[in-house]
Amino acid sequence: MDLKNKTVIFLGDSITEGVGASAPEHCYVSRFAKSHPEARVLNFGISGTRIALQMKPSLNSRWDKYFASRIDDMPKSADLVCIFGGTNDYGHGDAPFGSFGDKDGYTFSGALYDLYSRLINKYPEAKLAVFTPTHRTSEQEPHAKPDGEYILADYVARIRETAEHFSIPTLDLWRTSLIQPELEIHKALYMPDGVHPSDAGYARLAELVDNFIKSL
Repeated sequence: MDLKNKTVIFLGDSITEGVGASAPEHCYVSRFAKSHPEARVLNFGISGTRIALQMKPSLNSRWDKYFASRIDDMPKSADLVCIFGGTNDYGHGDAPFGSFGDKDGYTFSGALYDLYSRLINKYPEAKLAVFTPTHRTSEQEPHAKPDGEYILADYVARIRETAEHFSIPTLDLWRTSLIQPELEIHKALYMPDGVHPSDAGYARLAELVDNFIKSL
């Protein structure tokens, strides 16, 4: 994708905002922007946020700024929108996981459908890209939701499935990031807290994101 004079939006959670980086310029979005001064790069990452609406307000109201709620704040036109979320939907909150085919934003499955369809309607001529969550520590621990218990791999699979339904290209960081924090060497180098990348982790993500966007 030629990025000259293009507007690129990154919509996400704390990993897009840059939590874990030693300084804002080291997060993957800032690194991408520095590599592409010819593009207008906008960061719509908010720490703690989820894709799905919640049944009850969160203890931290900032966490309830779910992804679709930020679409109205985005510019009227964009050339590429990248969506990177899901790990917080697994990690906390009370939204049901839901079923493929849901269109209600109050389940994770339905919120994916709602988010992607809203973005397509706002930016019908833009390119979209979806990034799956990376691995994290305790990812095999089932988290109880109103409709059952789910592990992070379930959320990753539903993200892939829904993106495929809309024919949205997917950067599968679950399969290709080469970051697995259950290995102490990877945790120390790339993800010290088991969730958020270090500067080295963000450098790896930035390289993968850059190469993926070039291929679009």
